Order: sequence, then C-alpha cells, then structure tokens
Amino acid sequence: MKWVTRNILVIIFVMIVMSSFNPIDAFHSVETKNHSISISNWQYYWGESDREPIMTSYPLESSNSWVWHNSNQGYLKPQQSTDTLWIKFRLPAYDLSSPALYINKVYAKGINIYINNTIIYQKDRSHKYDLNTIFLPLKPVDAGKEVIMSMYSERDRLGIDKEIVIGDYQPILKQYVRGNIIDIIAGVAVVFVALVMVICSVFLSKGHIKDWISVNIVLLSVGIIIITYSPFLYTHYGEYGHIYLVLFDIALYIFLPGLTYVFESMIGIGYGGVIRKFRKIQMIYFSCFFAFMFLNLFLDIEYERFYLFSLSMIGTLIIIQGIILMTHAVYYGIKGNKDAGIIAWGFTIFTVVVIAEFSWFFLSQGKYELFIWKWGLICFITSFIILLGRKLTMNHRQVIEYSKELERFNNELQRSEKMDIISELAASVAHEVRNPLQVTRGFLQLLEQKSKDKDKEYLRLALDELDRASDIITDFLTFAKPEIQQATTLDVLGEFRHIEGILLPLANYQAGRVQIDIPSGLLIIGNASKFKQAFVNMIKNSIEALGKDGLIRIWAYEDSGQIVIHILDNGVGMEDEDIKHLGEPYYSNKTRGTGLGLMVTFRIIEAMNGSITFTSEKWVGTEVITRFPSAYHEDMI
Repeated sequence: MKWVTRNILVIIFVMIVMSSFNPIDAFHSVETKNHSISISNWQYYWGESDREPIMTSYPLESSNSWVWHNSNQGYLKPQQSTDTLWIKFRLPAYDLSSPALYINKVYAKGINIYINNTIIYQKDRSHKYDLNTIFLPLKPVDAGKEVIMSMYSERDRLGIDKEIVIGDYQPILKQYVRGNIIDIIAGVAVVFVALVMVICSVFLSKGHIKDWISVNIVLLSVGIIIITYSPFLYTHYGEYGHIYLVLFDIALYIFLPGLTYVFESMIGIGYGGVIRKFRKIQMIYFSCFFAFMFLNLFLDIEYERFYLFSLSMIGTLIIIQGIILMTHAVYYGIKGNKDAGIIAWGFTIFTVVVIAEFSWFFLSQGKYELFIWKWGLICFITSFIILLGRKLTMNHRQVIEYSKELERFNNELQRSEKMDIISELAASVAHEVRNPLQVTRGFLQLLEQKSKDKDKEYLRLALDELDRASDIITDFLTFAKPEIQQATTLDVLGEFRHIEGILLPLANYQAGRVQIDIPSGLLIIGNASKFKQAFVNMIKNSIEALGKDGLIRIWAYEDSGQIVIHILDNGVGMEDEDIKHLGEPYYSNKTRGTGLGLMVTFRIIEAMNGSITFTSEKWVGTEVITRFPSAYHEDMI
C-alpha cells in the first residue's frame, strides 16, 4: 500500500499548487502583460419586473434614472419594487484585431447584452445558481460603442461584482479557460483519489474497511462539492444546473456528518461524548433536509423559506462543528495522541479558514464570495491521507510482529513437544543403562587393582569414559525430572560466591577474569544445588568461549518484583541461527559437546519459574539475562 499513499500525496500536492493560483489575480497579470483595458465605472437603472423572458427594450434616457456605480462597490441588492437591473457602459477606443470582453463575476439569473440595439449575448437560467462569468468576442468596429446589459435575479444580489476587461481575444480566452477549469481539475483529482482508495479497499482486512470507506465517502463528497461549486459547469453546461445544485446539496449534507464520524472513529468521541452527540444532531437535521429536498424534487413542493432558513442553520452548524473538532484535535494532540497530532495541523488550518470565511460571509451580509476554503480543505485532506498511511503502516508492522510472535510460539510448542518426548525417553533409558554401567565400573576397578602399570593406564581411561557416560545419564535424569525439591530461600550473592570458587580455577586456566557485582539482599526461592548446576553450566560455557584478555561480568538487581541476573562475556560469540537452537539436545558448538548442559539449564530455570534470554554478536561476545521472581514479592502475593 505504500505506493498508493505516495501517489495520493503527489496528487494532493499537485492540487495544492493548482489551487494556490487565484484566477482573478492571474487574469490581472495577463491584463497588464497584454495591455488590456479595465472599465471600473458604469451606470445602472432599476427597471420594472418583467420576465418575458428578459426585457428587450431600453429604459428611457433620463439623467435622473441612471446612477453611476464603481466596481469597488460590488454588486447591488434588488429593490422591493423590482428585481430587474439595467447597466450601461461605453467601450473604450482600442486598436485590437481580435478584441474580447471579459466580466469575471456577474450575479443574475437572466442576462441580455446589447450593442446598438443588437443582442449579442443571452442567458436565462432555470435554476437558482446566479454566478456568471461572461466572455464575448467583439469586433474592431465596436470600439467606442455603448453596451447595454439587462438582468434580473430571484436572490438578494444582482449586478457586476468585478471590473470589466477589454483585451486581445486569445490571451483572455486562455486565462478564462484556465481560471474556470481549475476547480474542476482539483475536484476531479479528489474524486480520483477516492476511487483509487475504493479499489485499494479490496486488499484491506475487515477491521480497516470501515475507516477506509468512511474516508472515501468524505473525499468523494469533497470532490463533488468542489466541482459543483465551480462556475465552470454553470457557465458552459448551464442546462444541467438543477442536477449540479442537487449534487452539491447531497455532497454537503453527507460531508459534514461524515467528517464528524471520521474524526470520532479515528481520534475519539470527545469530552463527555460531545463529538458523537453532535454527529447525531447533524444526522437528524440533514435527514430532515433530505426529506424536504426530495419532496421538492418529486412533488414540486415549494420550500423556499425553509431553504433560506436552512442556509443560515448550515452555516451556523459548520462554524460549531469547526470549533468542536478543532478544539478536540488540539486537546487530544496535547494529551499525546499522535493520530490527533497529525490531523490537528491540517484540520486546524481548515477549520480556521472555514470559520473565518463563514463569519466574514455573514458579517458582509452575503457579499463575500467563498473561495479560500478550498485551500484549507486540501490541507485537511492531506493530513487525513497521512493519517491513513500511518495507520496502515502501523497495522502492517503489527501484522509482522504478530507473525513473528506466532512463529515463536510455534517453535516453543514444537520444542515443548520434543522435550516431552525426549524427557520420557531419557528417564526410561537412563534407569536401564545406569545399573549396567555401575556393575561394569565395579569390575573395571577390581581389574585395575590387579593390573600392571601399562594396563592400569588403559583401565583408568575406560573408567573416565564410564564416568562421563554417567554424567550424561545424570543430565538426562535432571532434564526428565527437573522438579525443584527442598526449595528454600536463596541469597543470590552467596550462591555466586560458591559458584565463583568452583569455576575460578578454570577461568585462571583460560587466562580469563570473572567480575561479580551483586548486592546483598537479593533473594529467590529455589534449590541451591539446582541453581548452582544451572549457572555453572552457563558460566562454564562463557569461560570456554573466552580468548585473549577474556572477561566475564556478572551483575544482578531487582526490577518490578523480579531478580534479574546478567552474565556478559567478550568471547567468540554466536550467530543468530545458533541462538535459535540453544537448549536443543545434541546441538553444541563444542567438539565433544552434547548440548545437554544448556538443555538441563533451561529446564531448571523453567522449574524455578524463571526465564532466560540470550543475545550475542559474533566475535564480540554473549550476554545471558535470567529472571526469577523475588522471594519478597512472592511472599507479598
């Protein structure tokens, strides 16, 4: 899944770069570069309401009726007596072979444009979306002529909101197309990301499908919102305006509760469950709005007042939602939730932008045009993609860890079964073999007493080998029956003093040193003889692995109710593959080793409720860490 996350982030980055261009500012740069001419002043006149379909006759030329207006004043609000507006301005003198007229924002449901009583542009929409972008080719002979625009609206805004630009056709056309299509590209990119993630969901486990699909739905809603909010569709494919508006409403009413749900499932339910409660309120409210919307679509029921009321309610809910989710993202981030920390930065940018824009929108009484929210939304989507990638990575790591644990448990199970079989076999064989060996040893001792010097040497060698066989049998019996009998309280320091006395000659013979740093008062429950046998085996192996300037360090301490004993040497060390086979019978790195010593050691420590771990590096050394329950801790239990 790594390639998916990486490609998604690339797409998001491209979207950010594309969204960072403001079409208006970019157009102004083109205007300067191509010496275009701006018209910032025009006259307007309120006419009589007439929808057949748009007025086709000019108002009377009365100086008292026409009022001058500047582009900085923005659009106008229709008067109570009329919702029809006339605008006139004169084209400047220009020396262009292919002139064009460009108006970035015109708020109206229907528009007619005339030059010398000839209509050159007509638009009458059957839906409520009233933002228009006008681009018209002109003729060189149109220079200096008067342009008349008639328009009407069913909303509380009407007129031209930006400067009128006259310039060369080709440069303005390119910028016109780029400026209008950029939202479509960004929205399609988000929808594409959502579809890719839907395809990738096939490869996910059931535990991850829920979060993944919920994020997909949110992304898909975001893409549809960006696409259907763009003027491009309404300008070029206005006949489907009703469909765009319905899709916008549906996407918005899915996105808002969906966003809350995604936050709830990934971060938390909030203080006192406030996020979950708010999501339920959203779902109830938007379910009611869906019902009204579909009644209007299929039964043609008028719900205009409810719709206007709903717009104010939705704006209020968005602000409340932004505040709740942003504060909780910061709250969980401060508490140490890494997922919340990742999402907090993107979501904070998004909510700050949304709260600021909607607040300014209401303060300006709807005159402000929302557009920065897309940048905040891109940042938010990026943070969610990063969060999903992190979750997938963590889950992948968990799967690997679980696989390793499963492999380890299987190995332990196989080892346990193998040890049980060997234990039963060892017990039966040892008893059957020990008696003949003792009889044989007795007769060899008698022969040794009666033999000559040369024969005694051979008989002594035979006796030594019998003793070695007896030791092996003893190890088998210890392995077969490792139960700790006569368990007493052992002082770890005292036991290691005895062990040191036993092994010090061997260490000196190997030119090695043994350092013991064990405080007094470390007590465990066990059998002193078995304890010594186990640690003599381990320390003896360390001594035999030493080279020049060999050193064995032994130290111990108490940790969380356990006595921890470390044995560290700087011997030849072992490979990882060797460590895996430690404790198995007949596995040994020694020339004459049987592997039974460590096998017995494992069984003794296990019988004393202890644990043992080995870490080693070839030609560096080996460390053995043994843990036993503290006698004081067991007494407390």
